[in-house]
Amino acid sequence: MNQQPEQFPDAEDLCRELAAMMRPHVTSDTALVGIHTGGVWLAQRLHAELGITQPLGSLDVSFHRDDFSRTGLKPGLKASSLPCDIEGAHVILVDDVLYTGRTVRAAVNELFDFGRPASVDLAVLVDRGGRELPVCARFCAHTLTQPLPASQNLQLERGEDGSLTLRLLGE
Repeated sequence: MNQQPEQFPDAEDLCRELAAMMRPHVTSDTALVGIHTGGVWLAQRLHAELGITQPLGSLDVSFHRDDFSRTGLKPGLKASSLPCDIEGAHVILVDDVLYTGRTVRAAVNELFDFGRPASVDLAVLVDRGGRELPVCARFCAHTLTQPLPASQNLQLERGEDGSLTLRLLGE
């Protein structure tokens, strides 16, 4: 039986939904930290939408990935930046698409290099299924009804005007 490809909701709509889910849980102590690259774009949008006062942080998890020795560094390495004090903070990690959980694991490892937060939650635009580690987002705007095959990649893209879109790549 041939399955119809799932239609993805509009990324801008999902961003607004995610902000609405998060709003009741955001306090003056909340620190938002995006995971490069799509997670940073999403975190920038959420930071403004939610009026978070702590400075926005960003992580590049390249050196903390468990496949680093096998795949090496990817082009476009970015510096991590956590301009707020993480020690004792309530942190929300932000990523665009949740897949195996390995990127989130790497992000938590790197986050703890900067200090020991009081709590860490995860916010994602889309959960595509296919988990390999016990990772679950507290805030998720959309969960795919069927996991995507490993040969496909769901990617958040940002237009020149700053608009966000989801794009499916691969077979």
